Amino acid sequence: MSRGVSIKEVAQAAGVSVGTVSNVLNRPEKVADATVQRVQAAIRSLGFVRNDAARQLRAGSSRSIGLIVLDAANPFFADVARGAEARAADAGLVVLLGNSDEAMAREAAYLDLFLQQRVSGVLVTPADDDLEGLVRLRDAGIPVVLVDHEAADSHLPSVSVDDVEGGYLAVAHLLSLGRRRIAFVGGSPGIRQVRDRLAGARRAVADVPDARLEVIEEPALTVLHGRAAGQRLIARDRGDRPDAVFAANDLLAVGLLQAFALIADIPVPDDIALIGYDDIDFASATVVPLSSIRQPATRIGQSAVDLLMQEIREPDGTHERSIRFRPELVVRDSTRR
Repeated sequence: MSRGVSIKEVAQAAGVSVGTVSNVLNRPEKVADATVQRVQAAIRSLGFVRNDAARQLRAGSSRSIGLIVLDAANPFFADVARGAEARAADAGLVVLLGNSDEAMAREAAYLDLFLQQRVSGVLVTPADDDLEGLVRLRDAGIPVVLVDHEAADSHLPSVSVDDVEGGYLAVAHLLSLGRRRIAFVGGSPGIRQVRDRLAGARRAVADVPDARLEVIEEPALTVLHGRAAGQRLIARDRGDRPDAVFAANDLLAVGLLQAFALIADIPVPDDIALIGYDDIDFASATVVPLSSIRQPATRIGQSAVDLLMQEIREPDGTHERSIRFRPELVVRDSTRR
């Protein structure tokens, strides 16, 4: 088997020293072409596979970076990862993806794994505001960049979106349609994105004296939990239902739309206007195309890698350490007049 073949056996098969094989693997320009070809022929014949992990441990770092997201099933984070992967590839790096599933214990386990692997750096969307583990990782010599999250007190560099403004844009749009009974459907307030979007929603409602905001908390930001929230709203008397709903992300909005349009035949937006957040690709293809607040997911991933590379090259440099994008309102049929 290939895992049993050592560099010494390759050297013996090629009739060269172990040092020459090492040079062929790491510095082929220092070896004569004929020798390189002989060593490569021996490698192919024996099925030798280099032990990159051991080499990386000796060097103190690897050609990989870690990325931890809240929910790998969420298309928003898939687009963030795609952007990060493309930019990392340009720098000769690979991305190791971890899914915390909004759980601190899983996030901590991935951080330990990345530390053991001596990754060159870590990108992470934290599961909550406790950043102590990330600060320890940075202090251990592994640069960390926050993704879709901002925490000035930790002095960690970040790439984020102004979610307070995004929440304000969403609810101000609903209010401009004449809607006054607004429901916010979100997840745990421990998630900064949820908390900031709710803060923006409250600010918009405070500007309109006869408007009110109801907060509905779901255990997770998924389609299934959006549908469950929708079914509870359906069960109410018609006069007790909101006339508009702002969902903390598009997955919740899709679930709410399924409940309204497919289970109860509640007209959207006539009876209930509905807006989501993230503007995932699927938002425009639902049975009633969803209005949403757009985040530049791919650019967030790309910018996070750019910032991480600056941190790796100049850990004490004066480069920009915080990048904040502005969200954008996208109006579709679910909130049209």
